[in-house]
Amino acid sequence: MARRALKLASLAAAASGIYLYGNKFLDPNDFGVVRVGRAISTTAVITYDYLTSLRSVPYGSEEYDFLKSQVHLRSAERLRELCCANRGTFIKVGQHLGALDYLLPEEYTRTLKVLHSQAPQSTRQEIEQVIREDLGKEVLLLVVKQIFPDFEFMWLVEEAKKNLPLELDFLNEGRNAEKVAHMLKNFDFLKVPRIYWELSTRRVLLMEFMEGGQVNDRAYMERNGIDVNEISRNLGKLYSEMIFVNGFVHCDPHPGNVLVKKCPASGKAHIILLDHGLYQVLSEPFRMDYCRLWQALIKADMKRVQKYSRRLGAGDLYPLFACMLTARSWESVNRGIDRSPVSASEDVEIRSNAAAYLPQITQLLNNIPRQMLLLLKTNDLLRGTESALHTRASASSFLNMSRCCIRAISTYQRSKSHSLYRRAQISLTEALSLWQINLYELFLWLKGSQLGNWVIALLSRMHHSTY
Repeated sequence: MARRALKLASLAAAASGIYLYGNKFLDPNDFGVVRVGRAISTTAVITYDYLTSLRSVPYGSEEYDFLKSQVHLRSAERLRELCCANRGTFIKVGQHLGALDYLLPEEYTRTLKVLHSQAPQSTRQEIEQVIREDLGKEVLLLVVKQIFPDFEFMWLVEEAKKNLPLELDFLNEGRNAEKVAHMLKNFDFLKVPRIYWELSTRRVLLMEFMEGGQVNDRAYMERNGIDVNEISRNLGKLYSEMIFVNGFVHCDPHPGNVLVKKCPASGKAHIILLDHGLYQVLSEPFRMDYCRLWQALIKADMKRVQKYSRRLGAGDLYPLFACMLTARSWESVNRGIDRSPVSASEDVEIRSNAAAYLPQITQLLNNIPRQMLLLLKTNDLLRGTESALHTRASASSFLNMSRCCIRAISTYQRSKSHSLYRRAQISLTEALSLWQINLYELFLWLKGSQLGNWVIALLSRMHHSTY
């Protein structure tokens, strides 16, 4: 009897297992051992590839560099496949890694960037299962650690772990969308999908459908008569306003989340901002120090660069911090980042230095405030868009940043002053500073325009005619 009951129980368990698997309640990915095993096997394959492919080739030779690039590419593709197979937190960490242009070889960032807009979709149950088990917490980073032993990535995991529940709370995402739409309502080129609250819950978010081309798709913009320089300027305005003035920052501006579209009625180009799950709220002291640091970087005031970098946790690594923020060489930072555009040789220099200074970069990322980490990621994503549009390091972007920094600091100073005279003085100084920027912007426009060339030629002719 007992044996028969055991057989029936076994049969029932087997039938239940087949039923659950057939109805997709049970999936191999639901088991932590499967994901961990997959990660371990990927690590082994990548490590073996590096050891065997480069072993017999002279270090530093052209053949070595070529083979190393090929191994980087193969390993990056394996890492991407691991992220897609394990999903959940692995995807989030992979997206973060894809934004680390200043840290990882180009083969890795280029390959992992696919996860920004073409990540495999996971069901809500799958994602929550990963969170409950806490399985992407360390495994994927151990894979990367194996490839790049000098770099500690655990801060990245902790940030992903902290932010993922916020991104999965759709009511929080809806509130963020409405807040940023109201906050930036003066920018008529910005479009944020409307939220239909009566049909939304914490697990379901219904919003207005909007479509367009990705913000880094230069060919799409040229086909649709959209000015890439205007888009780049407006994107810079949006983020300068969010970071410096409001301290409420959309921290996932990868191309899949920022679309552009030309309005048929008005002919104006709109920027559509999607995915409002991840925002960083900047504390007031942090925001003021960050404003003053960027002012110092734009003016090439190295004493203040050192002062405010230290206040933001960089310590003696402030030159490295300045280079990471601006993605410029230390020589360019000293000379003035608005003086000359980024050259191809400078890009190569930055990547080479990133590889050489991985331990110092690790130390720096562990020391700076946590709110800085998402800003660095945001900066990198925006910089990637500028590179794709060939508008990187334009003077207008620095002018917009300067305006926002001046406004933010003046507003803060007025809020701390109890003297009517002092507040008036601050307002006057603010107005004069903004007027100087406007004048300089007009000068740059005239200098680069046909009208400006005619004026300069006329003045030159008049000057010569007097002698």
